[in-house]
Amino acid sequence: MKVYFYTLGCKVNQYETQEMSELLEKNGHTIIYNATQADVAVVNSCTVTAESVRKTRQTIRKLKKQNPDNIIILTGCASQAEPQIINDLPEVDIFMGNRSNMHIADAINEYIANQQPVVKRIEHLTGDEFCGIGITRFDEHTRAFLKIQDGCDRFCSYCLIPTARGRSRSKSLEDIDKELKALEQNGYSEIVFVGINLSDYGKGSPYALPDALRLAEKYEGIKRVRLGSLEPDHITDEMIEKLKAVTKLCPQFHISLQSGCNSVLKAMNRHYTSEEYEHLANKLREAFPDATITTDVLVGFPTETEEDFNTTSEFVKKIGFEKVHVFPYSVREGTRAAKMEQLTKTVKEDRASRLSAITDEIREKFLKKQIGKAVEVLFEAEKNDYCEGYTKNYTPVRVYSENKCKGEFLMVEITQAEKDYCVGKFV
Repeated sequence: MKVYFYTLGCKVNQYETQEMSELLEKNGHTIIYNATQADVAVVNSCTVTAESVRKTRQTIRKLKKQNPDNIIILTGCASQAEPQIINDLPEVDIFMGNRSNMHIADAINEYIANQQPVVKRIEHLTGDEFCGIGITRFDEHTRAFLKIQDGCDRFCSYCLIPTARGRSRSKSLEDIDKELKALEQNGYSEIVFVGINLSDYGKGSPYALPDALRLAEKYEGIKRVRLGSLEPDHITDEMIEKLKAVTKLCPQFHISLQSGCNSVLKAMNRHYTSEEYEHLANKLREAFPDATITTDVLVGFPTETEEDFNTTSEFVKKIGFEKVHVFPYSVREGTRAAKMEQLTKTVKEDRASRLSAITDEIREKFLKKQIGKAVEVLFEAEKNDYCEGYTKNYTPVRVYSENKCKGEFLMVEITQAEKDYCVGKFV
């Protein structure tokens, strides 16, 4: 059968879509990229915000309307954390969750045989082992994501992820090594290590995140390794020293902040202070030349006052993040923060808009500082009149050229900066 995937959410979800795709191919199915031609449409959902759940519902209804004969499968974090969502979606034929992704082929066979709705959702349990078949490629991407960790034990007061993903668990070094070998053989020269709480990799074992990264050192075809989102209190001095020894590691660190105000961080059940975060940022910039630090900031949390928001804004300026993702707080039922007195939508959106203006200005200043530098760029896309890619520290670069360059590492001199990318010429 012809199967179409629609993926919402994070890099881990994107990895798991690839994993399910390869599993279905092994069972005789074909993956396509046009929903109207599909026999099966799979929605891999996200539950981080109410908006992502709304998009999940909207996408399912749209897919069924486009092709009424489609078998619709819902999986991912929304169905895992909020099983009641099925009551709103009669269009769904097969109801799963991320814990049961490896049963997708069996679920399709069961539906075809009986022509009755199939439920394959499995609850996460404490003590679950890391599961999955792994991947050998990453379709339609130049860089490959490699999931090495799943689950989260932190229970931030605003977040449903521990419910959606279960407890923290890690992929074995042996399995990581097998995937790296396969990805190198299929031509992937940059690998992005990802997880739900990536910096917790190896918890309860004798190995840790740097041990996983070091496996890439022996594969000549892999030129770069990059990290997904990290938690600041997991990044110890010892880890920094070990990361410095990974010669292929790109000096770009996405360190979750959420708030620059200590009282809000405490109410969020985050495990660090703004002072500790600042100390970490300084250490990383000292340890890794030309390092960039990017982050997420959540504004409009129930306890956040205008003064708290201003504290966060000043902290963001002080750190000088190279890029910030700003999100208005979204109520997630089942979390402690959902029981708190909420700020209005207007206040949340206003704060998000004001902070975004500040971070956009910081971003533009950073990009202008790149002018004159000679940098290595891995090109990932070709448009009509330009190629686009990223430097080691994840600065986006465009070169206006008709030459084919996708998948190549090329030296570029930065000549100008636009609002969200740099422009250069081939050296």
